[in-house]
Formats: sequence, C-alpha cells, structure tokens
Amino acid sequence: MSTLAIDYDDVVAAHRRLEGIAHHTPVLRSATADERTGASLHFKAEHLQRIGAFKFRGGYNAINQFDTRQKAGGVIAFSSGNHAQAIALSARLHGIRAVIVMPEDAPAIKIAATRGYGAEVVLYDRYTQDREALGRELAVAEGLTLIPPFNHPHVMAGQGTAAKELFDDVGELDLLLVPVGGGGLLSGCATVAKARYPRCHVVGVEPEAGNDAQRSLASGEIVSIATPRTIADGAQTQALGSLTFPVLREYVDEIVTVSDGELVNAMSFLAGRMKQFVEPTGCLAAAAALSGQVAIEGRRVGIILSGGNVDLNRFAELIQSAEGNPHEIHR
Repeated sequence: MSTLAIDYDDVVAAHRRLEGIAHHTPVLRSATADERTGASLHFKAEHLQRIGAFKFRGGYNAINQFDTRQKAGGVIAFSSGNHAQAIALSARLHGIRAVIVMPEDAPAIKIAATRGYGAEVVLYDRYTQDREALGRELAVAEGLTLIPPFNHPHVMAGQGTAAKELFDDVGELDLLLVPVGGGGLLSGCATVAKARYPRCHVVGVEPEAGNDAQRSLASGEIVSIATPRTIADGAQTQALGSLTFPVLREYVDEIVTVSDGELVNAMSFLAGRMKQFVEPTGCLAAAAALSGQVAIEGRRVGIILSGGNVDLNRFAELIQSAEGNPHEIHR
C-alpha cells in the first residue's frame, strides 16, 4: 500500500467536485514557440482559472470536504496571494468565514482581490515573522480550520486536476513542465502524469534564487533555505512540505531553475506573441522551455502557466526592462 499523501483516484475525485465550479481552462498553442524550440508546446492556461490561478482548484477541493463543525468555525490560510484568493473565493462560495494571513509586500492587486472576495486580511513581514506560526495561533484562538497553501492532501489532489485536464485534452506528452514552490501543484500533476503515462518525463521548475526543491531531491531530504529574493513571489517558499516531498521524490524526474531575467523574457514572449498576461511565477515552466533549460526539441511538451495575478504597473515595468535585452529561445 502506498504511503504517499495522494494517488490518482484522489485527483479524479477532486475533478468531480470541481466540475461546473472551476473553469476547464484552454490549452494554448504558438506556432512561433514551436518553430523556435523545435518542439510541440501545449500551454495549459491556468492564469485564466477562477481567481487567476490554479490555486482555486486545491482551495475549493479542500473546503468542499469540511464537516459541519469546520464550516461553522470558518477557514484560515497563509499565502503570498493566489492561495489567499483561492481560499477567499471558495469560502464565499460555501458561505463560510475566511481569514487570510498575507505578507505586507504581496502585490497590491492580490491583497485587494482577497479582500474583494470577502476575506479578512491579516498582514505580516515575510522576512521577520513566521506566517505558519501566526496562522496556527489565529486558528486556535478563533476556532478556524487551517488550510496550508501546499502541504495538504486535498490541496495537492485539487491542483493535480490541471494536469488531468491537460492530458484529457491533448493525450500523451513526452514532457510535463510544472512550476514548483512548496510542491502542491507539482505533486498533484506528477501523480497524474505517472498514472496516465509512466514514460512522461516530469520536470519541476523553480526560481534560480530559491532552488530548495532541486537541492532536496538531490540530497534525498527536505532542504530549507532563507526566503529567496525573486520576482516569482508565488515561489518564495523556504522548503517543500512533508507531504509534497515524498510525492516529488517518487514521481518527479528532474528539477531545473530559471533566472528572473528568463522569467521576464518568458512574460514578454507570452504577452507579445500569444497575447497572454501571465505573472512571473506563472511563467516558470514556460521560461524553462523557451530559454533552453530543458532539452525539448522534437518532443510533445506540456507547460503549466500557473497564474496571471500581477499588478499592471509592475508588469509594464518588468516588460520594459526586457526591451533592451530581447528574449532568446534556444533550440
């Protein structure tokens, strides 16, 4: 019997719960990207998901399984933004209270959206305060149920539905590229990939400044790091989760990293060529493909575009910075 936190059946069950609630996001193609990389790229557009990110899948799947006592008490979460919005909207859809612990330097658009969904926001300093400890203290004090952003089986299974839809739509893939922060999305997607197509090469992509997942898989144990300073705010995690790490160790073939510059180049390509507005973290997998960090020529490749929640002024500022340094897509 598997000792892993989730299996493919959990993802299938999550998919049933999400039917008619979550968007079945489209798979986008780009002839230009295919031509320049020599590959067949399939972009799963999770930036077009409800709340603008894949996180809605896991948040809704978790809250949907609350018992009567949990629903009466409400939910609490800690997040840099997308999980916050996912829990806030999911709580509203279930008619329960939501309290979200967010870093004070989170993108203003994410804080505003979280409040807009009706959640109470508690701000903290990500460099001096422990968000998990703060969240647990509030949970105990106010009778709330804590849903962490990635280290939770219902969250992990919910996130995996993005890959299930991708495979349902396009069939077998040679590679699957997935962003990785705490490992919730990657663990869910890797579970699906290896259940459906065991030969699919699963690659996690994280910021160069925060390569804890890469180091963890290489060492065989969870490696913790200081909060990485990167424009990929959704991947500024310090360590993989105790539940996500074993799944990644079992099913993920490789972890690669990309620089902030490569993220901006990917943002620029997606906006300029594909007319898609994707946040830096959401571009992690695309950046790995477009910058040549992974050998993809001649292969069918799935790419998860994980989110699109970035302040418009910040987006423009980052794209402008790339104008004097045009993106290069290596074969």
